[in-house]
Amino acid sequence: MTQLASAGGDTSADFDSGGGGETVAPQPYELSDAEGPLSRAELEAVDAWWRAANYLSVGQIYLRDNPLLRERLSPEHIKARLLGHFGTVPGLNLVWVHANRQIVARELDAVFVAGPGHGGPGPNACAWLEGTYSELYSHISRDARGMKALFAQFSAPGGVPSHCAPETPGSFHEGGELGYSLLHAYGAALDNPALTVFCVIGDGEAETGPLAGSWHANKFLNPARDGAVLPILALNEYKIANPTIFARIPEEELLQLMRGNGYAPQIVAGDDPATVHQRFAAVLDDCLERIAGIQQAARNGGDDSRPAWPMIVLHTPKGWTCPPIVDGQQVEGTFRAHQVPLPAARSDESHRHVLEQWLRSYRPEGLFDDDGRPVAGIRDAAPTGDRRMSANPATNGGVPLRDLRLPDWRDYGVDVKAPGGTQHEATRVLGGWLRDVTAANPRNFLTFAPDELASNRLQDILEVTGRNWQAEIAKTDEKLDPHGRVIEVLSEHMCQGLLEGYLLTGRHGLFTCYEAFIHIVDAMFNQHAKWLQAAAEVPWRRPIASLNYLLSSHVWRQDHNGFTHQDPGFLDVVMNKQPSIVRIYLPPDANTLLSTYAHCLRSRHYVNVVVSGKQPQADWLSVEDAVLHCARGLGIWQWAGNHDERGTLPDVVLACAGDVPTLETLAAAAILRERLPDLRVRVINVVDLMRLQPETEHPHGLPDREFDTLFTTDRPVIFAFHGYPWLIHRLTYRRTNHPNLHVRGYKEKGTTTTPFDMVMLNDLDRYHLVVDVIDRVSSLGPRAAGLRQEMIDARLAARAYTREHGADLPEVANWTWPG
Repeated sequence: MTQLASAGGDTSADFDSGGGGETVAPQPYELSDAEGPLSRAELEAVDAWWRAANYLSVGQIYLRDNPLLRERLSPEHIKARLLGHFGTVPGLNLVWVHANRQIVARELDAVFVAGPGHGGPGPNACAWLEGTYSELYSHISRDARGMKALFAQFSAPGGVPSHCAPETPGSFHEGGELGYSLLHAYGAALDNPALTVFCVIGDGEAETGPLAGSWHANKFLNPARDGAVLPILALNEYKIANPTIFARIPEEELLQLMRGNGYAPQIVAGDDPATVHQRFAAVLDDCLERIAGIQQAARNGGDDSRPAWPMIVLHTPKGWTCPPIVDGQQVEGTFRAHQVPLPAARSDESHRHVLEQWLRSYRPEGLFDDDGRPVAGIRDAAPTGDRRMSANPATNGGVPLRDLRLPDWRDYGVDVKAPGGTQHEATRVLGGWLRDVTAANPRNFLTFAPDELASNRLQDILEVTGRNWQAEIAKTDEKLDPHGRVIEVLSEHMCQGLLEGYLLTGRHGLFTCYEAFIHIVDAMFNQHAKWLQAAAEVPWRRPIASLNYLLSSHVWRQDHNGFTHQDPGFLDVVMNKQPSIVRIYLPPDANTLLSTYAHCLRSRHYVNVVVSGKQPQADWLSVEDAVLHCARGLGIWQWAGNHDERGTLPDVVLACAGDVPTLETLAAAAILRERLPDLRVRVINVVDLMRLQPETEHPHGLPDREFDTLFTTDRPVIFAFHGYPWLIHRLTYRRTNHPNLHVRGYKEKGTTTTPFDMVMLNDLDRYHLVVDVIDRVSSLGPRAAGLRQEMIDARLAARAYTREHGADLPEVANWTWPG
């Protein structure tokens, strides 16, 4: 690629530098007479906006004062810490201005996704030029004073991040971590038939696993029902220190890759501004015409064939328009332009001189009036009102969000006449309710699963819809439907990213997954939780629908799939996030699962993690009792213990959280009631894990006095927990009775075995819980030695039976509550 005209050596100012080589400043350029669809006036208008956005972007990285260069730059005008990333910004600004032209001409409803991680200066600049920034932040007015504030706040303490974030008007995509831009874009387009998403993908970002899978999201986009995504691969050849893979493969190989992913790619390449403007304008015209044709054919002509959606490869220099040479080294068009091209601008006079020349190369005197306002030509070129990409309501998802129509979950509950008298697959019961939720909300509710909907027993949803599928459908396929409301793709990244984009733009959904493999999206969950936390502190951001997980096929019933499928650690990951954002629920049976999930789908601005088994399990609580128990979040099951009827303190507390731990706890309680009838036992079940924290740590936390009333201040507490034991200790370490708390849970011991052998491997079984009680209730002592030995023998017998018969002992497998 040839050197950019604006940095030509003959017209540049050269400065000696303490860095050991010359530093060359870019100079103003004259627009060439490149041919294309833009008239000379249109070309100049587009280029003026682009220069203005680039000027504002450079100013954000470097300046804290003197925004319009009314005087020579001095060290006091430069920020003490130079943070930011310029390399990708000119490409982002170019796409933005050309998208604006199309929005005005075609009256598009459009939004912008900035995939390159730290390109924040560009969208900030464009939002300021459009006036949205000043509308949302009154102290950042659209004049010289506001420009100074815009610059000073960027990457500064108490300011805004260097990437697109909740503080960025028009952004619904967090730029801090790479790989999710295209999924968020497609998620936004689902069920948004009028929306066009301009999604810029960094060529470094394109190397990530999630983005590599994202190209296939077009197989779930129905042109008759959904909006459109225009992917724009920003091919500027370098990451932070290395070339990108896409820049080092032959052009035809790249085009073949895109065609193989189902796209019709076009390339825009060059470094001459006028040529790139004309070429990009022509290609963008063609792409939007193709999109309109695809949608018209599907909506009016009934064409249900899968189209080849257009996409663009934008090949321009890294750090386009920045100083070409700094301290004797090539910068523009190399990895050195990725972040701050002039890193010593405050302390090095030559860098500071070049920075001033760089800023003046954009000719700001023709872009901003004497008061620092964008000139009329720039102001008038932007769309107005909600058509501005920086002000589109879809980018502030709580604005278009509407409540779901939810059937009364009580009508779907199972009849429980006595605790443990019947069994149901809890998630299958939930699936019946979700089927009718899906039917009642045909335009704003989607279910996502990595090929595990039926495996997790939610297949009843398919009675009212199919699986979304835009590719070929064979006669042997089942429940595939171009209009389906379930998206199943064997990529947890895609499920998570599409759902995030759907939620962030004002809709509802859920993600069901095998518990062990939800770890694949740990980082994506982290980023979404951070977005929610930051957005909650931005006054103009409205709360969005919660991100709802349903984790099934869990650790205790993956006995058939083995060790690789046994991991409850996502709960620990979730607990690291801000308490105001996260919730964890462990309903013990079908009715509590229904009650819990109805609450989750009504909630706003949380991440709700619900873990429930899919295997047949005992029904413990009636609908009425489930309502009360879930409202409390935890509580005493008086029918399972034997002390409350006597009005005395318990000798021991048996606590449990999770369906299998609840079963084993109740079986242990039954043994104790029978064999040690004088022992006072209290049984507590926990649905809402956050209730274990103090109220000072979490909104759902129990005050110390209430916690002490339930768990006592001095009695042994044997806690059977679904996950890793130390999580319970972490939640309760400040409690008075924490020294007497003994937790049993998953100890990273697993294999392919029977269900009961699985709990025995981790000392969570009923017999071991009884042993724990005997060992920790001092009043029992030697008088319970015989029972303790029986429990050890029972464990040995149960294990021997599994080895001989390949199944659990009937007395264990068929156990029911004796009450």
